[in-house]
Amino acid sequence: MTTIELPFPPSSLSGHAKGHWRKKASATAMYREMAYCLTPAALRAVFTPSSGDIRIHIQFTPPNKRGDRTNFPNRFKAGLDGIADALGVNDARFLPSYEFCEPKAPGCVRVTLEAA
Repeated sequence: MTTIELPFPPSSLSGHAKGHWRKKASATAMYREMAYCLTPAALRAVFTPSSGDIRIHIQFTPPNKRGDRTNFPNRFKAGLDGIADALGVNDARFLPSYEFCEPKAPGCVRVTLEAA
């Protein structure tokens, strides 16, 4: 098992975020790249087979009480894409489970990966 810690995704990645789509596309690309960079390259050897599920436990610790839990996985989609890119796998292999913690600034998302 390996754990990766990322900053809490910005509200601009919310499915109902207001604003211009170009701004959201830029935020999505930046968060995806951050997730890619924070995923250890050594994990590629662990998850190289082209099939089989990858269990992924995602623990959300929001920075404050302003967000809603049902939207957190949506906000984190770019993070999952970046992790999948770094592992060289299709994110369709992820078998996610979620945990929602009490808010604590500055907020974070802890992702634990395990071959199923």
